[in-house]
Amino acid sequence: MRIAVFCGASTGHAPFIIEAAKEMGRAIARRGLGVVYGGGHVGLMGAVADAALNLGGEVIGVIPGFMVEKELAHTGLTDLIIVRDMHERKMRMHELSQAVVALPGGFGTMDELFELLTWRQLGFHAKPMGVLNVNGFYDPLLAQAARMMADGFLHGPTRIIAEAEVGPLLDSLLSA
Repeated sequence: MRIAVFCGASTGHAPFIIEAAKEMGRAIARRGLGVVYGGGHVGLMGAVADAALNLGGEVIGVIPGFMVEKELAHTGLTDLIIVRDMHERKMRMHELSQAVVALPGGFGTMDELFELLTWRQLGFHAKPMGVLNVNGFYDPLLAQAARMMADGFLHGPTRIIAEAEVGPLLDSLLSA
């Protein structure tokens, strides 16, 4: 089993977020699961990958060619898959994983999370999806999702699993 991890190519400003990313990589590896992620060696992406690799975990990176050309690709992965563009990256990550988790990140992370949430709502997959709500990072998003549900704009499988800590999040994803 593999978990797609969406997260920032930046580290953000808070050291505890970087530590949470490392803990995600370690926890996935300790459970004998694989990581599927964006293929970069920088930011939270690199932190997740390196932490899992350091424990002997499987880490598959999926990265668009233009990012390889910018020397952003992680060269020490179990496997590095080079794709044409960002859309193909999301599709390939989806194909390789059985669950999805988003860590803090920017527009790219939100794009990945929302596209897979939309696919699930449309019935294209039934994978559990969660967010690591470190220090309340996702509180505004979760409030907005609740508002969209209350106002009748969401339907079907819209549940986003949210936990502040890695262990409970993985437990919830794996039992969903």
